[in-house]
Amino acid sequence: MVQKLKIAAAGLGRMGARHAINFLHRTPRAELVAAFTPDPKELAWARTNLEPHGVTLYTNYDEMIKQEGLQAVVIGTATSVHAEEAIKAMHQGLHVLCEKPLSTSIPVCKQVLDEALKHPHLKVMCGFSRRFDESYRDAWEKMDRGLIGRPTIIRSQTCDKHDPSGFFVEYAAWSGGVFVDMSVHDIDLALWFFGDDIQVKSVSAYGVRAVQPELAKYNDYDNAMGIVEFWNGRVANFYCSRMMAHGQEDVTEIIGTEGKLTVNSNPQKNFVNYYGPQGVTREVPAHYYGRFEQAFVGEANEFAAACLDNTALPLKLRNAVKAVEIGALLQEALVKGIQIRLNEAGQRIADAPASKL
Repeated sequence: MVQKLKIAAAGLGRMGARHAINFLHRTPRAELVAAFTPDPKELAWARTNLEPHGVTLYTNYDEMIKQEGLQAVVIGTATSVHAEEAIKAMHQGLHVLCEKPLSTSIPVCKQVLDEALKHPHLKVMCGFSRRFDESYRDAWEKMDRGLIGRPTIIRSQTCDKHDPSGFFVEYAAWSGGVFVDMSVHDIDLALWFFGDDIQVKSVSAYGVRAVQPELAKYNDYDNAMGIVEFWNGRVANFYCSRMMAHGQEDVTEIIGTEGKLTVNSNPQKNFVNYYGPQGVTREVPAHYYGRFEQAFVGEANEFAAACLDNTALPLKLRNAVKAVEIGALLQEALVKGIQIRLNEAGQRIADAPASKL
């Protein structure tokens, strides 16, 4: 009989529901046995899509994680409770896969890391989906083989299709800002391609409110660009946007001393091009899941395998903390209009006025 990881899903909103479905139907070595949501609409969805498959539903998280035989939990609830739920799960002896970020608060992120260090037998992972994308993995392997020499510059962007509903204005009240919410994926890529040990030397950032001026009340922006200089002679350029008219456009360029690699430099939904009176056109994904769906499936399968086989996770939890730290520095530089400087030990030194664009 094939051993399966008995896992529960916390939160059944848009991303939480996708995690639940992936573990239920697309992860052969896992068995979704429980799910939690306090939301009536999400609960109604779960009664139709999960309960008929033997999934026990809960409206109380603490009760769910005490279900007999449970081995792991995937957390897709609101960011504000990620850390609390992850720590509670570890106290119950459960492996944890948590959506990014662990928290928008650096001290709280460190609490999760500290708790995980107390339970070395548990697999605790923050879900940075791009690490499981086949194209990014191919690019990393080519870089690791030395095909572009020494990787020196990264330009990476996360750009969402414009949502005129006003959702992202209210979301900005607790998202941590565009760099923490959006660019954290690109920051994690820099940690992956440049190496976990890189130390920040300086941070500067600029932004505009081009389509959602209401973001001003939360000190946030709908377009922002950040520059991070590292002490080992490397530089990262991060761009995030919520105003793309055509769809999702997440692009990365890694420039080395002997070549460069690009990922998704010509975004497209599939391989179909339409030739008509207006010329040649192609569609692009409307949202991030259209681009990274298979990466999330890969993430679920690799997490299950690591838990069952006691093998190393494909990314370090401390990187999830470091990515938020860099994102928070970018957000501060953006809001205050300053350049933040750090020494080689990672200690902050005198700030400076940001140069004008």
